[in-house]
Amino acid sequence: MGKVKSKFETFRQNTNIIIYGTNTFYGRLFDLVLLGVILISVILVMLETVKEIDLKYHRELIIFEWIITIFFTIEYILRIISIKKPVKYIFSFYGIVDLLAVVPMYFSLFFVGTSVLSILRSVRLLRLFKILKHPQFSNQSVHLKQALIASKGKILIFIYFMLVSSVLIGSIMYVVEGKDGGFTSIPISIYWTIVTLTTVGYGDISPITPLGQSIASLVMIMGYGIIAVPTGIVSAEFASFKSRINAKDKINPCPNCGEEGHELNAKYCYNCGQKL
Repeated sequence: MGKVKSKFETFRQNTNIIIYGTNTFYGRLFDLVLLGVILISVILVMLETVKEIDLKYHRELIIFEWIITIFFTIEYILRIISIKKPVKYIFSFYGIVDLLAVVPMYFSLFFVGTSVLSILRSVRLLRLFKILKHPQFSNQSVHLKQALIASKGKILIFIYFMLVSSVLIGSIMYVVEGKDGGFTSIPISIYWTIVTLTTVGYGDISPITPLGQSIASLVMIMGYGIIAVPTGIVSAEFASFKSRINAKDKINPCPNCGEEGHELNAKYCYNCGQKL
């Protein structure tokens, strides 16, 4: 005779299906409602930073924020108690994000101004990809993730090279321009170099000597080429990963010996010689 489930176990199972499942009606409905609440929360936080709106509707905004925070708190607790390994969820990416979506409002009771950190809830909108579960979205997200992982080493080396270059160029500009040109220290000069290399160009610091302007011109030209490097690295890895996937899809096992590695148009098995 099967073990009768307690009311708590039944509650846990049903809650798990609703919260973590996306194949049921109530599961998808819960996720869509959750995304809507997250979006409303992000909009409320942004409106709170608008002085005119905050002065007029401050009390209403705070009330709505607390209602949403309590909703997220209950949801976070239910996520923990509805799974068999709550520690795995708590320390997972989404578990940490869900916690960060809750704590800012509670911190605001002790530290003024921390409620604005509730904008971190916008990261929870990434759950949209889990809800959609469309093969195209899933495959593309996997390909992009693998491409980023594969290109991690190259990007780190590139960033290291850029940091060294920024220190070198910044030091040269400090010597060439000096305090008269706004380059009051090497850290400030490095800041100018990074801003210029990334083609942002705030204009708060600018060289005034002919030599400094010549160096700045070279740095600006370098910036256009440098911006394309990380994109090129990731794009190359993305294309390489897709080509490996496509090549893997064209591999068939031999029906006689089961050896893999045969293309679809192969005539004979290289292992047993059987005609394919």
